[in-house]
Amino acid sequence: MFSLFNGFFDLAPQTTPRLLLRKMTMKDAQDIFAYSQDPEVARHVLWDAQKSLNEAKDYIRYMRKRYFYNQPSSWGIIYQKTGRLIGTIGYMDYDENNSTVEVGYSLSRHYWNQGLMTEALQKVIEVSFEELEIHRIEAQHEIDNPSSGRVMEKCGMKKEGVLRERLYNKGKYADMVLYSILRNEYDRKAL
Repeated sequence: MFSLFNGFFDLAPQTTPRLLLRKMTMKDAQDIFAYSQDPEVARHVLWDAQKSLNEAKDYIRYMRKRYFYNQPSSWGIIYQKTGRLIGTIGYMDYDENNSTVEVGYSLSRHYWNQGLMTEALQKVIEVSFEELEIHRIEAQHEIDNPSSGRVMEKCGMKKEGVLRERLYNKGKYADMVLYSILRNEYDRKAL
């Protein structure tokens, strides 16, 4: 079994037909701020809409530190047509004893409903099962954000149930819908 200290979360660049997933750099700060200041993008995630470019830079510094220490972290999602960062996707948590990861993501509103997040999540599922030898991948979304659940379903994840008032977010407790996919359910050809 891999360990957190031997390159497990190296986050090598990954490509899909329309996207490049890569580690974020300080050059991405303006792109991150451009989409993360949108209250609609921030509505269902655990961070507030950013109010300044410095907040985007702080986020990148935080991710760069996680990269350095080989901790669960996120790729920047680059739209190949423009070369701009349009979102993030990656590992929120890792349970080494059970070989389980939790995945989370966000995307610029301008790129919603184009299948891009499905494309990115399919790649992360592929990498998790084929390169990292993960047994179980989990993801969750607020109950009033069903479009995120549709992304998970399109990627072969199965709804497990509702975790009542699981997270405190934006001044209230939110019910979360939990999805997962197991290694033995993964079929690369089906994605």
